[in-house]
Amino acid sequence: MAVKKYSEDNWEEVRNGVFRKIVTLKEIMTVMIEFRNGPWSEAEPFHSHPHEQTCYIAKGEIILYCEGEPDQQLVEGDLFYIASGIKHTIKVLSPMARLVDSFSPIREDFT
Repeated sequence: MAVKKYSEDNWEEVRNGVFRKIVTLKEIMTVMIEFRNGPWSEAEPFHSHPHEQTCYIAKGEIILYCEGEPDQQLVEGDLFYIASGIKHTIKVLSPMARLVDSFSPIREDFT
């Protein structure tokens, strides 16, 4: 069993102001990511991946941009999902946003 306590200082700094914790099983990966560098003036570049993704907005506010869909302003408690291969990105609107992503299959580029 893997446990990642929020209160423990085991955050991986991905880049300046962006931190994550990862739990991985055989077929699923959950990533808690915090953007502590908001609000942003622009969205990140669009990207896609072969993984299915779900995302729960645990704290803060973002705009989700998703290929073929209207832009969505999302707040704490909202959830979104992205099918494999769909281009998407976010823009952080609040000073801090905490997202909980799940991926299947596991994102080898995160490990």
